[in-house]
Amino acid sequence: MNDCAPPAAVGGLQLRRLGIDTYQEPVAYLRSDCPVCKSEGFEARSRIEVWRGDAHIVATLNVVHDALIGQNQLGLSEAAWRALGGEDGAPLRVAHAQPLLSLSAVRAKIYGRPIGAEAAAAILREVVDGRYSDIELAAFITACSGERMDVAETIALTRAMVAVGQRLHWPQPLVLDKHCVGGLPGNRTTLLVVPIVAACGLTMPKTSSRAITSPAGTADTMETLAPVALDLPAMRRVVEREGGCIVWGGAVSLSPADDMLIRVERPLGLDSDGLMVASVLSKKVAAGSSHVVIDMPVGRTAKVRSAAAAQSLAQRFHQVGAALGIAVDVVVSDGAQPVGRGIGPALEARDVLAVLQNAAGAPDDLRQRGLQLAARLLELGGKAAPGQGLALAAATLHSGAAWRKLQAICAAQGGMRTPPRAAYTQVLPALHGGRLVAIDNRRLARLAKLAGAPKAAAAGLELHRPLGSLLRAGEPLLTLHAESPGELAYALAYAAAQDTMFTIQEAE
Repeated sequence: MNDCAPPAAVGGLQLRRLGIDTYQEPVAYLRSDCPVCKSEGFEARSRIEVWRGDAHIVATLNVVHDALIGQNQLGLSEAAWRALGGEDGAPLRVAHAQPLLSLSAVRAKIYGRPIGAEAAAAILREVVDGRYSDIELAAFITACSGERMDVAETIALTRAMVAVGQRLHWPQPLVLDKHCVGGLPGNRTTLLVVPIVAACGLTMPKTSSRAITSPAGTADTMETLAPVALDLPAMRRVVEREGGCIVWGGAVSLSPADDMLIRVERPLGLDSDGLMVASVLSKKVAAGSSHVVIDMPVGRTAKVRSAAAAQSLAQRFHQVGAALGIAVDVVVSDGAQPVGRGIGPALEARDVLAVLQNAAGAPDDLRQRGLQLAARLLELGGKAAPGQGLALAAATLHSGAAWRKLQAICAAQGGMRTPPRAAYTQVLPALHGGRLVAIDNRRLARLAKLAGAPKAAAAGLELHRPLGSLLRAGEPLLTLHAESPGELAYALAYAAAQDTMFTIQEAE
């Protein structure tokens, strides 16, 4: 943001980079005995505006009571530093943040008044401008959670999210996309679907997310194979050359408001059909997509837990998609167990490579799910008649055309890589014999995270037996992968304390 500082702004401070990771929230630090802190009445958690020349940010203030910074220094977290720029010692000006005008609409929503188009636009504009603190974002998210948003509000919020970000336009009339609503470890179908669809001559510019609370996001997995932090011109060049890409959405800022909401929404663990649909479709519209397939896994420990919930969510996707001019096709899939064998960036990438290379022993569940989703897109894109998409997708995979296309996409994105391997592994066996009748997706995902995924790209776990398997005592259930002995020990301790991660019933 480039605004001139108001007359009330006070100078005399110097910039100091503190190297403190506050994730994506800009945080500023002043000494409690700083003259500016005293004269302006700044307190901990105050919202302040900071200027370096014309560059401007809004940050949450933390007050320091020791010599971490000097009396006339203003320290910045890494998020604030990235947003403001500059160098240590640069002169700064500060002032109290201006009042949040749109917060009145949030308060009204808390008391039951719907959010209209004008209010949604005002809220999202101030969110993107960085004027909402995490506390205020949490209030907005909570007010919209559960069943508190109707279809009209979801449409208004989706349009507002699109309006405050960049938007791509493509010369092709048909631009395809897919999204999985999540909650299912593995399930890395995007890396199969994009090369199949692009190899058939259709356009699929796929932007994907990194993991926030899961062991791997699509961008994390793709990054073990090729660079994903492409800017918009680079992304466009890849798509023009190869017909598709798989890049990190955070680098192209197509729906920046959504990224800011997700930062607070995920830790709160609140579910909302309205926020989910607005999140997904705002990014698809901004990416220039005309047709999108939504993979919706349903299962006891998936994000969508019942057929009724799936039906309601699918209806919301269709209604909002129609209002924004994007065709939506929802595929309800089995969410009872992970897809593929690997859980973690590199392990999931190895599953994908095995399928694309038609390797013996490649995970068939991942192959079949990827083919089903690709088939729907090929039919939507007019490359296959209704009911014939699966045959075309399978032929494209089996011929090696999809594998060649992924290699070409990786080369266009900066060069193909070999997924790393973990230095430490440990097999976990079945404690007793019987039939494997249930797998807890959430606990498995947590186990993979404790092993170091996704930050440690090679970390995670590899499943050896699917649901329905007959097991003998001592037979391997999974293998943990870690990049350090400490993370391996931490994950093993968690696994030892779980008695419902796998449910094994004695065979009759």
